[in-house]
Amino acid sequence: VLKVLSHIDSILRSPRAPPLIYRRSKGPVQNYIKENGQECGFEHLPLTIEMWADQLMALKDLHRSLRKLSLELVPWHTADPQDNRESVRVEDLQFIIDAILEEIENKEKNSQTPSLPTLFAIVSHFQKLFDVNSLNGVYPRMNEVYTKLGEMTNAMRNLHELLELDSSAPPTLVVDTVGKLCDVINENVTEQVQQLLGTQDIHSIINKLEEHECFFPPFQALIQDLLCLLEISNVDDILPTVRNLK
Repeated sequence: VLKVLSHIDSILRSPRAPPLIYRRSKGPVQNYIKENGQECGFEHLPLTIEMWADQLMALKDLHRSLRKLSLELVPWHTADPQDNRESVRVEDLQFIIDAILEEIENKEKNSQTPSLPTLFAIVSHFQKLFDVNSLNGVYPRMNEVYTKLGEMTNAMRNLHELLELDSSAPPTLVVDTVGKLCDVINENVTEQVQQLLGTQDIHSIINKLEEHECFFPPFQALIQDLLCLLEISNVDDILPTVRNLK
């Protein structure tokens, strides 16, 4: 008996045993004496064995629960080499958990890849947005859109630099700035026209244009008659030809 108890004591004292399994005796009356005279406390041994038995039963219950969960998540993993064994090991539970975790990781990876209906919807939406009638025209239109987008991006970047705008300025601000610049240019052109015609009044400009319309047609007709009469083709030759006639 002492040998059996000593063997049990060595198991309870081993590093592999949980730290709460072994407890030293608290009194000399409750101690058993080994052959070497050292104390070994076994008053808690029945409770420890009962606890172990409960844990083994709970391990079986946990195994059944994990098997049900596995059948729901990974029903194709039906082969379990431990199904026919009476005892259940922690390794068996770990095998089921690893299979479930592997399946979850695979689903997460596959979820990042769009499905065929999703890809079809994306292509159809592109065809509607850019007026593409067939699938063969999708790639050319994509290239065209990419090229146009690059050109517009470069143009907007150059406009930002020329107008001294911040790169984050929206296109509406760029358009407004260009519009204001055009207004300024138009005002300058109007002033230059007024200075050229020698008037600051729009009505005077109209009168001068009307005078031009009245004078120019007869003058043009006279010049054409002189060219025909003198048998020349260049206006600059009219005066030399007339002098020669004198």
